[in-house]
Amino acid sequence: MIAQIEGKLVQLDGDKALVQVGQICYEVLVPGYLASLLAGKIGQDIILCTMEYYEGSPGGGNLIPQMVGFFSTGEKEFFKRYTSVKGIGIKKGLKSLALPIATVAAAVESGDEKTLTALPGIGNRLAQHIIAELKGKLTGFAAGAEQARAREETTFAGFQIEALEILIAWGEKRNEAAELINLACKKHPNIKTAEELVPLVYRIKQGIEV
Repeated sequence: MIAQIEGKLVQLDGDKALVQVGQICYEVLVPGYLASLLAGKIGQDIILCTMEYYEGSPGGGNLIPQMVGFFSTGEKEFFKRYTSVKGIGIKKGLKSLALPIATVAAAVESGDEKTLTALPGIGNRLAQHIIAELKGKLTGFAAGAEQARAREETTFAGFQIEALEILIAWGEKRNEAAELINLACKKHPNIKTAEELVPLVYRIKQGIEV
């Protein structure tokens, strides 16, 4: 089993990263939050902790080996626990983790269904199930939530900061507003103004935009 891969990031297509090691290129699946962090690293050397799984049906005889990548062994361990929840497989787990792991873990530990339902593919019932299954088991992963939020805000563009201040003025909590802005911009990267962004944030918060 390949536990770590080090090489040049040559391509990033959605949740698929192509990492060149010598003359060989490996396709590595990455969660949404990691894809965003890797977007500015094309052509650079990266190191990913990895896990492998087989996709497909054993009975059909068409099992396809896949590799999933993370920045750390801690992130990999979180992913294993997260995808152990009934209703969250590898694919849904990758797609839904659009926010940093520390933020998701903190939401679980605090019983924050609102943040969890803002994740792609996570509805109210599944959010409740995640909290019931994992609350009390993710405290170590939640420890860096505040630092993760601060890092996100320092990377905000001008229009995102403007949208953040508008949302705070309208009564939203800073950390929740920052997370929703981050999620909205990942879903709609073409948005470039606060006027477009603020209504989208509220649609995501209300569950209208998925």
